[in-house]
Formats: sequence, C-alpha cells, structure tokens
Amino acid sequence: MAASKQNTTKKERDRIGLILYCFYAVVLFVGVAIIGKMVYIQWIWEPDKDVARFFLPPSTRSVIEPERGAIIGCDGKILALSTPMYQLYMDCTVLKNEFKTEKDKHKGDSLERNWMEKARKFSAGLAAETGINADDYFRMIANGRKEGNRYMKLLGNLDRGTLLRLKNLPLMNEGQYKSGIIVRKKDSRQYPYGTLARRTIGYVKDNRNSNGNNHIGLEGKYDYVLHGKEGEIWLRPTDNREKIQNYDSTYVKPEDGLDVRTTLDITLQDIVDKSMRKQMAANPKVVEGCAVLMDVKTGAIRSMVNLTKNPKDSSLNEVYNMAIGFGAEPGSVFKATTLMTAIEDGFVKSLDDVIPKNNGVIPGYPRDEHINGNGEISILHGFEISSNYVFRYLAVKNYADNPKRFLDKLYMYKMGQAFDFDLEGLQEPLLPNPDSKHWSNTDLGSTAIGYSIKETPLHILTFYNAIANKGRMMKPYLVESIERNGVIKTKKGPSVLNASICSKATADTMLRAMRAVTSEGTATRLKGAKLRVAGKTGTSRQVLSGEEIKEYGMTTPYVTKDGSYHNLATFVGFFPAENPKYSAIICMKSDLIRGSLYGGVGPASAMREIVDAVYTLEPEWGSELAASGKVPEMKTENNIQDQSDIKNPIVPDVTGLGLKDALYVIENSGLRCKYSGTGHVSSQSPKAGTKTANGSTITFTLK
Repeated sequence: MAASKQNTTKKERDRIGLILYCFYAVVLFVGVAIIGKMVYIQWIWEPDKDVARFFLPPSTRSVIEPERGAIIGCDGKILALSTPMYQLYMDCTVLKNEFKTEKDKHKGDSLERNWMEKARKFSAGLAAETGINADDYFRMIANGRKEGNRYMKLLGNLDRGTLLRLKNLPLMNEGQYKSGIIVRKKDSRQYPYGTLARRTIGYVKDNRNSNGNNHIGLEGKYDYVLHGKEGEIWLRPTDNREKIQNYDSTYVKPEDGLDVRTTLDITLQDIVDKSMRKQMAANPKVVEGCAVLMDVKTGAIRSMVNLTKNPKDSSLNEVYNMAIGFGAEPGSVFKATTLMTAIEDGFVKSLDDVIPKNNGVIPGYPRDEHINGNGEISILHGFEISSNYVFRYLAVKNYADNPKRFLDKLYMYKMGQAFDFDLEGLQEPLLPNPDSKHWSNTDLGSTAIGYSIKETPLHILTFYNAIANKGRMMKPYLVESIERNGVIKTKKGPSVLNASICSKATADTMLRAMRAVTSEGTATRLKGAKLRVAGKTGTSRQVLSGEEIKEYGMTTPYVTKDGSYHNLATFVGFFPAENPKYSAIICMKSDLIRGSLYGGVGPASAMREIVDAVYTLEPEWGSELAASGKVPEMKTENNIQDQSDIKNPIVPDVTGLGLKDALYVIENSGLRCKYSGTGHVSSQSPKAGTKTANGSTITFTLK
C-alpha cells in the first residue's frame, strides 16, 4: 500500500517536472523568437515606404555650403574673402493665439500688451543701430502682427558684432519661440579695398548658373577651386518645429575652397587707379580707359585698371575689362613691330638710315601731312614724330613682293593669337591674310601703321615687354599659386611665350628709338620723370558702331556725316629705361568728338604720375639722406581730451586714420561713433574742432 502510494507520488512529480520542462522550452522558444525578431527588425527588415511615411516625420536634404577661399595679393593682403553676415526676420504671430485663447481674458490681454511693450523697446534698440526711426519699426511689427505676417524681414547684412548687441535687446533675448525673431546666416563676399581691381577680381553671382555673365574675373575663372565642395546633411523636424540631424541618413562634410594668390600689388593698383581717374576725370571727352602694369622679367601683372565713365553723373567705375576685351586698331604703337621686323630682316641697318620724303606721298595711300618737301628723313626721326609715311614706306618698299614674310613675323610676335590667360574674355587678335580673297593692295601699308588689324591692349603690352626683356617674351599672368592655409597646392608662375622674338642688338636699337620718343618726340611729357621712360605713343580712329552709323550716318567707316569720330589714345613703354623693371600700357577712348585725343597727352601724363609715384616706393631708386633729421614735436590734434574738457569735448580730427585709430581717438574723447566703408577716414561729421556734448555721435566715412 505504502509502495503504491510512493509510486503515485513519484509519477506525479515526474508529470509536474515534464510540464515545467515543456513550459521552460516554450518560454525559451518564444524568447529566442522575440530576440530573433528584434535582430531581424533592427538589421534586416525594412518597412514599406508608402506606409512608413505616414508614421515618420519626413527628412529633408540640406546642402552645407563650404567656406569660399580667399583671393590674396602678391604681398599677402586679402583682396576678397567670405565673412558670415546675418539677416533678421520676424514671425509677428508668435504667441498671439496662446494669448488670445487664454482662459483668463484679462491675463491674455495683459500678456499681449506686455509682448507689444517689449516689441517697442526692441524697435528702439534697432533704431539705435540703424538710424531708422523707432516708430517705423514698431509700426511695421504691429501691422505684421495684425495681418498675420509670419516671415517679415527686419534687417539684412548684419555683422556678428551687431547681432550680438541686438541679442541683448528686450524680446530678442527671450529666444525665437517667444520673440518670433528668426536669424538667418549667409556668407557674404567682402572686398576690403573697395573698387580697386574690382573687374579683375570679379564676382560670381550664382554658382548654380555657369553663364558667363555670372562668372566674372578671377572669382569666375577660378570658381572651381575657390568654391570648394558642398556637403550634405539630412534634417528631420522635432515636436517644437526645430530641425535636427537625422543620424539614420548620410552626412557628407563640406570641403572648404582653396585660396588663390595673385600677382596683384594693391599699392601699385592704387597708384595706377588714382592716376587714371585723375586724367580721365580731367577730360570730358574720355569715356573709357585701361591701364596695365607688368613685371618685365616675369610677366606678372601688378596692376590692371579698367574704368568706364557713367554718362549720367560722369563717375568712373570698373564694369568692363577693356585691357583684354577691347580688340581695336591700335594705331602708331604698332609701328614698333614694323621697325623691329625691318631691322631683323636687315632692311634697316641703323636708326640713322634715311629715306626720301617724297612729300609724304606713297601711291594708293593718303598723304602724310607731317612730311613735306623732297629731302630725306631718318628712320629715328620718323619714329620720334610717329610718321605714317615712314613706316608705310618701310613695309611697302621691302615687303610688297612678299607680304606674307612681314605677316609671319607679326605672328611670331604673338600678335595673331589669343594665348591662355587667367581671365576669361581675352579677345582673339585679327591680322589680315595675304592669301585671302579679302586682301587688298593697301592692307600691307595699313597694317604697318596699326590699321586693318585688331589687337588688345594686353597683346601690345606683351610685345613691348619683350623689348624691355631683351627679346624674351613672357606670358602675362595674374595667378601665382593655389593654396590652402598658406601651403601651396598648385604652383602657377611665369612662363615663356617666345624665348626670342629678336636679337639683343635689335632690342637695344628699339630701346634707343623709344627713348627718343620720350625725350624728343611725341611723349615729351615724360621728359624729366624721376625714372627715365622708354615708350611709344599712339592715336587711332575707331570704326563706328552699327547704331552710330544708323543714327548719325557716315562719310567713312570712321567718321559720321557731321565729322565726328572716336579716338583711341595710347602710351606703352617701360621704366627705368636702362634697366627695366616695369612695363605699362595706358589707353583712353573718346566719345564721338571733332577735336583730338592724343596718346602723348592724357596717357603719357598718367604714365608720368605712375612713374613718379612708383619711384618713391622702391628703395633701390632712392638716395640716402645725407643730413640727420629731427623728429618733430607731436601735435595734440588727435590726442585724448583732458578731463577738464570732458563735458564739452572738441571733435578730434581723424581724417587719414585707419578704423582702429579713429575709434580709439573718438571713444577716448568721450564721444560715440558710426562709420561706413573700408580703408582710411576720408570725411567726418561734425568737422574737427567743433565743440559738442559728451556722448555725441561722430559719423565718418572710410575709403
């Protein structure tokens, strides 16, 4: 009986154990299944996109703009850089509904009045920064709140310092979701030297549009290295309407742009720019002009100025690159190519060689009115006075039977091709072809004096620079290197177009002729310059445009029915003549005139000013002071006011000072200041010496 009971108990335990084992197995199976499902969902399973989009907030792709590289001068000065600027917008409806739906109506009205009072104080703060009436700002905010404007622009182009000051104002210091003020950051391109070399430095209006009008100058040509590579980030919205990074999506870091180091010397650019503006402003007939200053040995362009006169107010602005884009008949400056060719081919043994005057007549060509009688004239004197007859004679007498020989030399001088240049838009030169059906019997003589052809100022300068360089023709260039943080990534630098366009003896002969032009010939305005200059003047009439012919009619392709015409006046040369360091070309084009515009006047005068100014910069050309100097006693004009004057301080004179020095002088005189522009103080208000109240604001302009 007892044994039977024990067996029953054992069976009962075995049955319970089996049940427990089964239960454990089921739990284990379910656990493994759950873990497996979790693994599957986490790493393998993907939800149906059409279904998931109803449950997940949508992510949006946002482009991360890289920081654009800087453009740097040859001396390391920044010519163009990107800085963050800020724009202020306002959601005028912020908290309006919350105040309106407040259970306690009096409390809601009180909150609304409190918000509007802060808006009034905020408007006063804006007015203090901008000078705009505070009531205008407040009225704009109040109207925006009334009309439900959710994105109203308040201010644009704020620098970081101004933004930080604004963040301390009432309302704005409460954050976006209580003030409604939205700050948008945007990189802005800054040009510290204003309009200097503005067309050469250029701009990019829109990187998404590669149209030539959007990519100008160095900014446009080297946009592919300056811009860098854009990054990518995916953003998803949060419950409070902010956007944060979606870490489940890809992130691509932007690659900042590289810097472009140029050959431009901003000091020389300023000198050339000022001399051009002075001469062009003095002559109302001149409507556009250009000047290029180049290093003789390397071809590095130190300055490139392009000015166009606004017909409305006569202001001069850089809007068109005349130096590379203006292909025109250069006139007498081209006679140097004729002289060089005749010397190299042995037709001119010496500049003292003479030719018959023939009363200035060559059959088939207009008479040269400057040559009279039937005596003789030397080649040198013909070059000095820029005689058309002399150079037509050299070409027709020596090359009439084989004009191609003459033209081939011009191609060797690179006068017939557009070389690769650091700016887009270098116009292709045009030379007549003796094998063409369009070749006429007068083309040879016309080409010899700079007509029937088209050349850019840069091509003409390149040729004269080769003369200064003893026949070695360097390619003009603007970019020295591509860099990142001062480390050179790509080296550019000098390159040779033609190792020898003439012998050194021919170059020396050309130098003698060009020195005679500035000492005895058509460019005597350069006689007595602080450095001796060798060069050539040129004056040529330009073909009328189709619009001008339609409006005014014409008697020849160059002259309207009333006798008006365009003149192009040019001076090109180099200095110092004995050991050239710089070569330069200066061109000025007139409006329709009946008078004259000569290369030996405006352009030569501008060259004189440039030479004299450059002379003072280079220690190698100066002389040491023999006598000792005495340091003058410092004047007190710009010193800090005495404490006794602090209630009614006298306005200090800050003209000519840089920004930091001007701020120091003004603020330490117990005054406040506002300024605009870059550079040095050019004007101030009130004037220096004026008595004013402590804390008054002095306004000055930097240029």
